[in-house]
Parts: sequence; structure tokens; C-alpha cells
Amino acid sequence: MPLYMDVHSNVAGMTAAMVAEAHQRDLAHQGKHGVEFVKYWYDQKKGKIFCLSKAPNAEAAKAVHQDAGHPSDEIYQVSEGH
Repeated sequence: MPLYMDVHSNVAGMTAAMVAEAHQRDLAHQGKHGVEFVKYWYDQKKGKIFCLSKAPNAEAAKAVHQDAGHPSDEIYQVSEGH
């Protein structure tokens, strides 16, 4: 299944606990769209969150975040490198 990296911008002020809670909401909605969230990263200084997911398409990954109440600003199909 393709990998997608999405970006949430302008989330300055969110704490690590708030980001973890948002991720749990993603996990609660992912099955409905055939998506599996793999990992997320948070850059507190820049106010950005990055989420890596396995999804059938970009729209499915976007839909999970929309349903969870925090739509992403950008999404990219990515390939894993070594």
C-alpha cells in the first residue's frame, strides 16, 4: 500500500500530550477509510506535525484527519529509502 506524509502547519502552542490525543483520534477513524497511521513527528518550535500513513490514496489519508477534526495542510506520496 502506498505511503503518505502529511503536514499540519500552524499548530504552535500544542503540547506533546495534545498531539498524542489528536493521533489517537486519527487511530479511531483510520479503519473506516482503509488507512493505517504508522508514526508521527512534532516540531514544536516551528509549529508543525508530520504524519506517516499507509493508505489506498491521498484522499483516504486526508479523510481520516478531516473526520478526526484536524485536517492536514499538505500531503505527499513518499517512498521509503535506506
